[in-house]
Amino acid sequence: MTVTYSEWKERAAALAPETRMYIDGRFVEAASGARFETINPANGAVIAEVARGGPEDVDRAVAAARKAFRSGVWSRMEPQGRMAVMRRFADLIEENAEQFALLDTLDMGKPITDMMEIDIPGSLSAFRFFGEAIDKIEGAVTATNADALHYILRQPLGVCGIVVPWNYPLMMAAWKLAPALSCGNSVVLKPAEQSPLSALLLARLFSEAGGPDGVFNVITGYGEEAGKPLALHMDVDKIGFTGSGEVGKLMMIYAGQSNMKRVTTECGGKSPQIVLADCEDLEKAATYGVAGIFGNQGEVCSAGSRLLVERSVYDDYVALFTEAAKTMHQPGDPLDPATTMGPLVTPEQQSRVLGYIETGKAEGATLAFGGGVPAALNSGCYVEPTLFTEVTNRMTIAQEEIFGPVASIIPVDDLDHAIEVANDTIYGLAASVWTSNVKRAHRFARDIEAGIVWVNAYEAGDATTPWGGFKQSGNGRDKCLEAITQYTQTKSVWVELG
Repeated sequence: MTVTYSEWKERAAALAPETRMYIDGRFVEAASGARFETINPANGAVIAEVARGGPEDVDRAVAAARKAFRSGVWSRMEPQGRMAVMRRFADLIEENAEQFALLDTLDMGKPITDMMEIDIPGSLSAFRFFGEAIDKIEGAVTATNADALHYILRQPLGVCGIVVPWNYPLMMAAWKLAPALSCGNSVVLKPAEQSPLSALLLARLFSEAGGPDGVFNVITGYGEEAGKPLALHMDVDKIGFTGSGEVGKLMMIYAGQSNMKRVTTECGGKSPQIVLADCEDLEKAATYGVAGIFGNQGEVCSAGSRLLVERSVYDDYVALFTEAAKTMHQPGDPLDPATTMGPLVTPEQQSRVLGYIETGKAEGATLAFGGGVPAALNSGCYVEPTLFTEVTNRMTIAQEEIFGPVASIIPVDDLDHAIEVANDTIYGLAASVWTSNVKRAHRFARDIEAGIVWVNAYEAGDATTPWGGFKQSGNGRDKCLEAITQYTQTKSVWVELG
């Protein structure tokens, strides 16, 4: 049954989210008693005051996670038992889909339709995929001489700290939480301070599904006060991080300063969408181009923010892109099912994006459309979908991650020139090419410096496809079976038989 705009508003008004942290199977206040406000970016209203965790709370959560891990109540549970819990967990998430949708929409401004059609299905896919993989995690027996037996065990790491961003609060948590739990680890999850509420609902549902106390803990609070102590903790075995490159580098430093814990990162991007003259469907390429940069308000690590278009089709592409943008992504109230673009997450992020737009104009790029705040939505953190044309790759807007709805179209001569421009960045998360020539497509896939490549598509994939990048876009892989190797370790066992 379709939920109307007025019904979503009524349900949002009646929402009473949990605001305490979750440690060792129960909701608790911060040791200091401190709280912080989480704000609705669509109107500036306070949603709730949430427990503000600090180092003492991190210590409590890590101790609970370590105790649970060493007890074996989850780490050594029979695979079928762990699978049953993960199945129930996914089912409960699905049953509470509307509540999750409201929490993330209110917390960070994501359109409610995106939550119901993208984030929640993507999260469920992760939990079900990794839950079903539990009894497929295998070791190996190697071939050695007849007087010995050698085998390799694959075992969970121990206590995993997971630090996730605000742009996809539920789904980014799911991508890391699902493999970490499925492999038998205990977890301390630190959600972004801008979007803490859905993580607390996740914790409650894990316990309702039969998850043992201490296996899944949530610490809410600020990065410096909770995230940093988690990354520096001597009893945390792994940090799984998604967020900015700046903080990703700090996570690696903190690991070196503490216990050399494992760190996997998924950081920023400046992803190119390349459109060649032999593209069979230029209108489709423009439609995907619009979705690739304006979807989720442009607050996407893989946002296709650089559109590299062959000169002979440049003007046609710009016209098609401009026309598609008029209807596909226009700002509005994120609780309205018709809204395709919500506000940016905070006033600070709005100011940052508007600052990049001013820089683009100052450096000589042509502002084709957008560039301001919608007049009817000036009480929220909105920015219009924005397009710059005649951009060069040396401009700031072509080099730095804006994390907002700002597209740059750069003319290129041919595929070789496009690859050269595309690779001229510190990032390497994703890239696409639009071409009807199979040789060009494969050459692009070979030569582009990116961890995710699409041909005649953008943002396509499922739970089986690795997600992660090259260069300063990070070193980890989410989704896919490869993620299991990042939350497990191998043990070599040699048995003398002679």
